[in-house]
Amino acid sequence: MNMTWRWYGEGNDNITLDHIRQIPGVMGIVWSLHDKVAGEVWEMERIQEVADQITSKGFSTAVVESVNVHDDIKIGLPSRDQYIDIYIDTIRKLAKVGVKVICYNFMPVFDWTRTELYKELPDGSNALFYEKAAITDDPRQMVDRILKGAGKFTMPGWEPERLARLDELFAAYADVTEDKLFDNLKYFLERIIPVCEESDIKMAIHPDDPAWPIFGLPRIVRSRETIRRILDAVSSPYNGLTFCTGSLGSNPENDLPAMIREFHDRIHFAHIRNVKVFENGDFIEVSHRGKDGSVDVPEIVRAYHENGYQGYVRPDHGRHLWGEEKNCRPGYGLYDRALGVMYLLGVWDSLSQGKGVK
Repeated sequence: MNMTWRWYGEGNDNITLDHIRQIPGVMGIVWSLHDKVAGEVWEMERIQEVADQITSKGFSTAVVESVNVHDDIKIGLPSRDQYIDIYIDTIRKLAKVGVKVICYNFMPVFDWTRTELYKELPDGSNALFYEKAAITDDPRQMVDRILKGAGKFTMPGWEPERLARLDELFAAYADVTEDKLFDNLKYFLERIIPVCEESDIKMAIHPDDPAWPIFGLPRIVRSRETIRRILDAVSSPYNGLTFCTGSLGSNPENDLPAMIREFHDRIHFAHIRNVKVFENGDFIEVSHRGKDGSVDVPEIVRAYHENGYQGYVRPDHGRHLWGEEKNCRPGYGLYDRALGVMYLLGVWDSLSQGKGVK
């Protein structure tokens, strides 16, 4: 298991590479060119600049999250081929700086969806929260609330310029069914996977978050059955998965350890996050400790360990602790994610020493 940490870049993250160096066990940085919108060209000079910053501190550059997919590709418009060509160009450039995995998603209009960014927990910390009843027929209310809560920080999937065209985006997706979205994903993968095989870069699709349709938009990466369909559609090992326990764990019907055991050889990147799911469908992100939420994190780690997982993993969203929400990107503070690293490595080390986890 190769432990990594998501970093948003110099001048765009309150956490520095020097901070991350002090977290034991973190070997790589999960990075991107976060100012680039979907479909934009990634210049080799910019890629090299960020890669040099990362390697100068002794970290691997192996994982990029994300190279976002343009809406024209998801919708299946005639213009999609030009955007796929740009995507292929980016894959080839990233290979030159040692990238081995690209995490991406195929969610229409919205990336991850929450209704509150700083919901207080009983211990006084706060975290990202999803209130099912707050997802109304009008998504603009949610968008305005999220963008206001984000403050000065940019958030992938929540770009203000793009969401300013919300009505236009919903109209463009009006005729996109689940089957059509799947067919458009398959078309995209059939174009890029041969290039990935040549470049030795694995694609790792991120599940829908939450793991069900919202606002009438299709969602196709939300369960064992939908994931199997995608992996079977293009059978190359370079067509793989980012297994996110927080996203898939939002639906209690998903048996996460069983899914890991089934898909382990196609999981190229693992997001390990805990969520507490309530009976009414609400959920909130909690600490990585298994007993604090609905995700059996020790059993998740056990499933990876027993299959000899050698892929990349990162602690996903964390709570905001000790007032850090005033200065950090929502979900991406320092303290709780660092605690998560140590918890995950502690479980892994215990398994490696043959002592098991109770």
